[in-house]
Amino acid sequence: MRRSIRITRLSLTAIFLLSLSASAQSASSSSPTLRRQKSGTTVRLQAVSPVDPQVVWASGVGGTYVLTTDGGEHWQAHVVPGAENLEFRDVQAFSSQVAYLLSAGTGTDARIYKTEDGGNTWRLEFQNQDPNEFFDCFAFWTRTRGLVMVDSVNGRFPVRRTTNGQIWKDISNNLPPALPGEAAFAASGTCVATQGQDRAWIGTGGASQARILATTNRGKTWQAYDTPITQGTPTSGVTSVDFRDAFHGILGGGEILKPHDFSNNIARSSDGGKTWQLATPTPFRGAVYGLSYATDASRREGSNSQTVVATGPSGAAWTPDEGDTWNLLPGLVNYWAVAFADPHTGWLVGTEGRIVKITF
Repeated sequence: MRRSIRITRLSLTAIFLLSLSASAQSASSSSPTLRRQKSGTTVRLQAVSPVDPQVVWASGVGGTYVLTTDGGEHWQAHVVPGAENLEFRDVQAFSSQVAYLLSAGTGTDARIYKTEDGGNTWRLEFQNQDPNEFFDCFAFWTRTRGLVMVDSVNGRFPVRRTTNGQIWKDISNNLPPALPGEAAFAASGTCVATQGQDRAWIGTGGASQARILATTNRGKTWQAYDTPITQGTPTSGVTSVDFRDAFHGILGGGEILKPHDFSNNIARSSDGGKTWQLATPTPFRGAVYGLSYATDASRREGSNSQTVVATGPSGAAWTPDEGDTWNLLPGLVNYWAVAFADPHTGWLVGTEGRIVKITF
């Protein structure tokens, strides 16, 4: 029998006040430095993918992507020809030359592009034809092996996978049935996380239960596990998930339509995503749109780092202990996504071309 988790508004307030107190005590010389950078665009940026501390790609609406090869001292903004009306809500980069872009949307607006020459040319790898399918985000194990999350249609998840970096095949028969209304959130390109050579996790919401769908064999089989965060409406659930090794992970989410309310928006797992426990909520209100461990971008061998940065329209914060305590990042609002190149260097991106470098 599943135990229900009931937290009153009073206890949430108490948790929040304790979080602020702990944050003040834990802030120290290890607090990160923030440096705002000029992205070269004013459109909303929704995803960011560092390759290393020098090479970083980000993507956004209006068919836009931006690229730096000098750690953000200079950014170049471009629009993919023929994609001017698309929303690139996810990007996955592997070098200054090789990157993928995912446009979220239904029907033929859902596409995957790839460049192998630093954005000089883009190849349309996949264009969806089903008017009911909405693409949310994607993630990769290697530069040729990845998967894309698609909202449920008629009780199934039409997730697609590539094993050669070119052909994307439907693997919906490998996944568990979808709950009524179950979907993912195309907020920050982080509704899917991969780790090592075989593991992946997908965060869902929009249904009666917010879940994690997990695979340990590169998508051949999947299991579904319940989560305890704020859920139960079409606009609530898991928005972002990340794992630092095969066992330790963290997720963020909440209710998208309640940006002024505190909620249970953080949970963590120590058994590969099978079970989840609520962590301390972030000290900013509303839902978490994106979060990331401060660790190497490849996540091949795993990491001992428990430092996590979480962000959303209402604010951003970091935790040194995987969600026990949080520290607000001053002045950061309307940042939607965050990702790290290594344990010391990351970037946050958001509306109006916002981009900031964070250094621990």
